[in-house]
Amino acid sequence: MWWKWVCGFMLFSLAVISLFTGHVVSHLEWAQQLSKRSLLDMSRKEPIDVWKSKYSKFFYGCSDRGNNFPPAVQEHKSNGYLLIAASGGLNQQRTGITDAVVVARILNATLVVPELDHHSYWKDDSDFNDVFDVNWFISSLAKDVTIVKRVPDRVMRSMEKPPYTMRVPRKSTPEYYLDQVLPILSRRHVLQLTKFDYRLANDLDEGMQKLRCRVNYNALRFTKRIQSVGMKVVKRMRKMAKRFIAVHLRFEPDMLAFSGCDFGGGEKERAELAEIRKRWDTLPDLDPLEERKRGKCPLTPHEVGLMLRALGFTNDTYIYVASGEIYGGEKTLRPLRELFPNFYTKEMLANDELKPLLPYSSRLAAIDYIVSDESDVFITNNNGNMAKILAGRRRYMGHKRTIRPNAKKLSALFMDREKMEWQTFAKKVKSCQRGFMGDPDEFKPGRGEFHEYPQACICQRPFSYDKASTDDDDEDIPEEVHNNTSSSAGHGHLSSVDNERDEVFPD
Repeated sequence: MWWKWVCGFMLFSLAVISLFTGHVVSHLEWAQQLSKRSLLDMSRKEPIDVWKSKYSKFFYGCSDRGNNFPPAVQEHKSNGYLLIAASGGLNQQRTGITDAVVVARILNATLVVPELDHHSYWKDDSDFNDVFDVNWFISSLAKDVTIVKRVPDRVMRSMEKPPYTMRVPRKSTPEYYLDQVLPILSRRHVLQLTKFDYRLANDLDEGMQKLRCRVNYNALRFTKRIQSVGMKVVKRMRKMAKRFIAVHLRFEPDMLAFSGCDFGGGEKERAELAEIRKRWDTLPDLDPLEERKRGKCPLTPHEVGLMLRALGFTNDTYIYVASGEIYGGEKTLRPLRELFPNFYTKEMLANDELKPLLPYSSRLAAIDYIVSDESDVFITNNNGNMAKILAGRRRYMGHKRTIRPNAKKLSALFMDREKMEWQTFAKKVKSCQRGFMGDPDEFKPGRGEFHEYPQACICQRPFSYDKASTDDDDEDIPEEVHNNTSSSAGHGHLSSVDNERDEVFPD
């Protein structure tokens, strides 16, 4: 009898243990699911901190070469030499150079340092080594791809025909390169791919995506001269203010003409922009009002300023304006200056240092790139190449605050702004900008251009409520920087899937 009692007790104990461990497992699974959702759910409910995301500390760039990523094929064993002619302005060419390295890897080819575009809108005759540190580019990628500065003379002398030239379709897959390009490279030994921008598919395997990141965020380093001038501008901004915002206005005549939008300048504006628009033969006729409703029109500088004030940036905020020639000049910029008197440009901060760079648009654009990258907050005004490249880099560098106007919703607000009190307008701006502030939960895997959303290269640290609830790494900012006595800035009532056109514009 006692033996039956012992067996019964043991069975009962096992049942209790099983029940308890089952609950523990279910609680662990629940906790894991909660930790994945909690960051996203909490960030959507909390007030927006315009200077930084509370959750950015849980994310970091990770693009190291995997153990299973084979070493680069040596020059004498490669399938031939790949010549690349990049296209567009600085940032569009940057995407082409990044993808060129990956294509060379796919083809087991030796990459010749890419040629920059000398015939685009800006007519900049800068070569690769005038803008980027070419020796660093070659050495830092030596384990991934063999890169040389030029095709060896012995190879050129042995060729019966000039290098074969071809243009591949946009967003071609690795399979396309292997099936259509590799046979030509193997046969001719030297192959040139022209107009090379966005010629590689967005989705690649993780190893190739991480290679893209190693190129873009490490290997493409500006020359020491450009870097020196750029950092001088940053230091001069920091000397005036602990933190500053950079605004990429993108309100140049060529961009406005390309957009097909109307910016309130009447018949004179329409005639001037229509004349510029003739440079692109294939652009369709567009309805300016419909384009604005669709969110395809850049905001005016005044609208950018109103958006920033509505979000909570006070009029003592220091702003750096990254831009070329502004359409309308000082008259167009005046409303933004009135909203933000601490208004600076590279010309204002480094006039003497810039003089040798003035004939070269790509080198000037590199200065704006450096300062915008170093800023505490970066504001884009058009989803063009610089906006995408910098947004991706800032995500990779720990989700530094990057604000992209929700142009579709903001356009409707601006059209009705005179009918609203400032507080109402500001509340609506904050509401429609959720999801457009550069927070970690904004991008969804598989969505958007990889250069803008480099999700394969972003890793997440374990989420902790304690860490999220403390601001241990925040600077002590004087109270007056956060609060301004005139919250309405003098405005009781306010006065006055991939888009191909976004990609092809050469900025």
